[in-house]
Amino acid sequence: MTDGDGGPLGVMVVAANVNDDKILKQTLEAIVVERPRCTKKKPQHLCLDKAYDTPTGDAVVAECGYVPHIRRRGEAPVPRSKCTYPPRRWVVERTFAWLSKCRALLVRYDTNPKHYLGLLQFACALLWYRRLVAKKSLR
Repeated sequence: MTDGDGGPLGVMVVAANVNDDKILKQTLEAIVVERPRCTKKKPQHLCLDKAYDTPTGDAVVAECGYVPHIRRRGEAPVPRSKCTYPPRRWVVERTFAWLSKCRALLVRYDTNPKHYLGLLQFACALLWYRRLVAKKSLR
């Protein structure tokens, strides 16, 4: 899970054959940064792809207090000329690309899931550190 700028907020390690909607609640609980309180003036939005278009996905998003933005199955894509918001999927893909720069994550040498999760969390912390240092140097 990432924020709007691609900063990782939470990670999970699960088997490759687990459906996304089955682990949505655990993914939302894996966020390491405390969420700001939701208000009517400042609701928190959650953008999800078609894999989460299930009753389970809708229920978990509502239970966690997010405003859902889930692309529905069978829904025609919105033409680029009519989009009023920027696309967001590339933000997550870019974060995956940043994390794949760590060789131990790209090729999984460690078979213990706890060790791999530790490497993933360390890589996310390193990514945040680099982003904060770059932001300070721009000032």
